[in-house]
Formats: sequence, structure tokens, C-alpha cells
Amino acid sequence: MRQWTVDAFASQPFKGNPACVVEPFDAWPDTAWMHALAAENNQAETAFLLKTAEPGRFGLRWMTPTVEVQLCGHATLASGHVLFAELGVAAETVTFDTLSGPLTVARAGEGYEMDFPVLKPHRIETPAGLAEAIGAPVVEAWAARFVVAVVDSEATVRGLKPDLKAIEAICADETGERGNVLVTALADAGSGYDAVSRFFAPGSGIPEDPTTGSAHCTLAPLMAEKLGRNLLNFHQAYPGRGGDLQVELIGDRARLRGRAVTVVEGRLRL
Repeated sequence: MRQWTVDAFASQPFKGNPACVVEPFDAWPDTAWMHALAAENNQAETAFLLKTAEPGRFGLRWMTPTVEVQLCGHATLASGHVLFAELGVAAETVTFDTLSGPLTVARAGEGYEMDFPVLKPHRIETPAGLAEAIGAPVVEAWAARFVVAVVDSEATVRGLKPDLKAIEAICADETGERGNVLVTALADAGSGYDAVSRFFAPGSGIPEDPTTGSAHCTLAPLMAEKLGRNLLNFHQAYPGRGGDLQVELIGDRARLRGRAVTVVEGRLRL
């Protein structure tokens, strides 16, 4: 059985967010086995695919090294890339049946376009201790499945040195979900993107996620309201990597666009 490591939301190797994608199964393997392989891979997500009677439709599940997640952007993009670029699926669009409903990945020029649900945040009072936990003053706080902390500048986002244990406790208490936070600011003028962010996900077993597609389904409507337009370019500023994506809001759906690069092909001896 083959497995690929793909850098998603990247136009060259060692950028964006790596995900492992396992060759499609005929039937779902044991969940504990999938968790064990995801822990062995030790990437933010390992994607598991299931064949269906339709050549362009697959089941899809995502595992971090510690938990199964409901929605993941970069590993969905990586899965579409593997099906198109490595396994030769001829369709222009593939559909994935997931815990968040049907999701699609379509060819789009040199990259891909995904169709995801919008997950709008709501404004909250800044939780006690959040500024100290992320290491910067919080201008605004919002929440959905995670907390969104708006700070004053791109430089502040890039310079964060967070307390992950404190973030997990504070954000889990605020949202009732896993304790994660996205920290964001409007980008510097002339940068080529509209907003910059970092995503700390200790509640999902990921200290910092390099590029988080699903989080932009929450960030995009927030920034669209601030900037007055529905087509936005984002940069996630994980130190040493960084990833880029474009999001277009169409009603209650988000079109996420980005590129992907295969960096490893392996064979599982299992």
C-alpha cells in the first residue's frame, strides 16, 4: 500500500502544510489502526480515502497524531492532488464524503479549488488571560469552533511566542470545543495578501499548524466584513514555511484555492 506526503497550499517543496495521504481502501480499516498510522506519520493530518462505486467520489477521514477531526482543508487539498497527479483520476472534480458533508476539489489552472462550508464566527469578550497566553494584546476576540484573536499588526502575528498549555485551557473553556486559537491581523501594505495569521492547535495535538484551510472558512467572513469584499488572499506565517491561499465567499460556501506539491512517495509494509 502506498502513501504520499504532499505540501498543500504551496507552490514549491517545504512550504505550506504537509499532509500524508494513504492510497484508497476498499473498506475502512480499523479506526485504532488509522490513529496509530497517523501518530507514526506525525504530520498535522493523515488522510484516509475510501473507494466508492463512482470513480470520482471517495470517502475521506482525517486524523491528527491524537484525534480524528471534523474538517480539514490542507489534507483535503492534498487528497485531491494525489488522486489527480499521482493516481491519474480523469475527472475534473472529485467529491469527498466527510464528517462535514460532501466536499469537492476541482482542477483550477496550476492548482485546485475546494468548496467548503462557511463557519462564521461571533464576537466575544476577550477571554481572561488570552492576551498573556498568546503573548500580545488582543484588539478583538471572536469564536466559532476555535477562538480568533485579532491583534494590531502583521509583525505582532509573526513574533508570537505563545503559552500552548494556557491557550488550550482558555479556548476550550470559551468554545466548548478543543482548545485552539487563530491569531490574525491585516497584512502590511504591499505584501500581496490581505491578512496574515497563525493557528495554534494544542487541543488537537498540534502545537502550531503550518497552513489551515478549514480555519479560513471562519477567518474569511470576518475579514470580508472588515475589507468590504468577498475575494481575499491570505498568508499563514508559520515560521520557516508559510502558506498561501485565496478564498472567495459565495453565499454560505467558501471557495478555497491553492497549489500542492508531492514531496515523498512511500510504501507501507503493513
